[in-house]
Amino acid sequence: MKLDGTVLGFDVGARRIGVAVGSAFGVGARALAVIDVHAHGPDWAAIDKLYAEWRPDGLVVGDPMTLDGGDQPIRKRAHAFARELHTRYQLPVVLVDERASSIEAAQRFALDRSEGRKRRRDAAALDAVAAAVIIERWLAAPNDAMKVV
Repeated sequence: MKLDGTVLGFDVGARRIGVAVGSAFGVGARALAVIDVHAHGPDWAAIDKLYAEWRPDGLVVGDPMTLDGGDQPIRKRAHAFARELHTRYQLPVVLVDERASSIEAAQRFALDRSEGRKRRRDAAALDAVAAAVIIERWLAAPNDAMKVV
């Protein structure tokens, strides 16, 4: 996947998927949205809308391993989501180790809040901040990512 293009990043959860946009030419990544996950799956119409708006060159999905690198139930969902992204959009998709990305996102949010850039009500976007962290990890170490086929 090209480092010089725009990518959308995803932090997959059981109830929500955080979405961010980033590029090696920008200043890291930026949180965009939080997409609901329903009983039948993600809100694909909302994802399609973001895809049409940003026209990414690739997609980055967080790989939620346990701290020791093992599997956990949400990992299967994240891998299935990554495969579906590849099928739907015919773009390169990579999985990036997301261990502790939610913790890093919470720390960023707390710092922004203490400096007056965020409010408590903005906490709903924490999953999107985690997606930005995932993109930044990929930008920092693209060769560590696992390609989705």
